Amino acid sequence: MALIITEECINCDVCEPECPNEAISQGDEYYVIDPEKCTECVGHYDEPQCVQVCPVDCIVKDPAHAESQDQLMAKFQRMTGK
Repeated sequence: MALIITEECINCDVCEPECPNEAISQGDEYYVIDPEKCTECVGHYDEPQCVQVCPVDCIVKDPAHAESQDQLMAKFQRMTGK
């Protein structure tokens, strides 16, 4: 399942550089995560790095983009060629 940034985001800029897939970008009001690029860091790290650094805990699983660990790994492999 991809992650989503909620409206509690304070635009602190710490999550964007942590994303190994470059899935996080500045949206109109706060940062957003591209579900096509988000693998919850599967293939890169054991835990989503954006969640680890977020000071306000506003990054959660996106119920609109449910994916299993196997699907996230397949997405990682497609994106990286690994």
